[in-house]
Amino acid sequence: MQILKNRHVAGWLQAAPLTLVLAAFLVLPIATIVTVSFWQATEFSIIPAFSLENYRFLFGSSVTGRVFLATFRYAFLTWALTLAIGFTVAYYLAFHVRSQSWQIALFLLCTIPFWTSNIIRMISWIPFLGRNGIANQMLISWGVVDEPVEWLLYSDFSVILAFVHLYTLFMVVPIFNTMMRIDRSLVEAAYDNGASGWQTLIHVILPLCKPGIMIGTIFVVTLVMGDFITVRFMSGSQRANVGRLISNDISLLQYPSAAATAVVLLCTVLLTIAILLRFVDIRKEL
Repeated sequence: MQILKNRHVAGWLQAAPLTLVLAAFLVLPIATIVTVSFWQATEFSIIPAFSLENYRFLFGSSVTGRVFLATFRYAFLTWALTLAIGFTVAYYLAFHVRSQSWQIALFLLCTIPFWTSNIIRMISWIPFLGRNGIANQMLISWGVVDEPVEWLLYSDFSVILAFVHLYTLFMVVPIFNTMMRIDRSLVEAAYDNGASGWQTLIHVILPLCKPGIMIGTIFVVTLVMGDFITVRFMSGSQRANVGRLISNDISLLQYPSAAATAVVLLCTVLLTIAILLRFVDIRKEL
């Protein structure tokens, strides 16, 4: 009994440093945001008095509803495109590139864009998609269009394109990691039993990749829903998402309103993750 007690105490002592770090840098900031979200604010000051005014305005505004729907739309479209691209890239690297050296080299090639900042990679699309940009010049020179296409830039298209460019690697990495763990004898057994390549992909490889797909989904969805700078630059400030609402409130010194929006966004993201985790146990990948 004394030995078990000593082990119990030793376990708590080992976990204490990480617990303190999480409490100081995660729990405390979130608790502060939740507390401030119930405060009141005027144009010139913040009143630390309990009030539900921020949440009443948030849930009673039709603008808020449209912005949240736009955020979900961005997240869903980005997720669908990054999943399609990420799964294809990971499948090619895992099953069609036989040499481990080439796998590593091609994988590192995918990470090259991450050697620069997100903002640089994002705004690099502006001269390419602009009215007098490379894309429009190519389309005109090929005779596809007679005049520059306006919707290539400062539109939902450019926002989604930038999101996909920024976050596809977050889908490639976990899926590739999962595919590399698949026992190749299972694939061979499927072929030996007469399964086609498509049937093997659907019934063998895809189910075994679910943990990696789920991890990538969590990364992409949470990053897109919290992003605001991409929407601002790539839409020319003509579109909005929840992140931009928070940014605008902060710029106007409306911290309680921004905190309330952040709390709702956090709850929405956590609820989304909880629903996703009901389908796949990602602990197999951890």
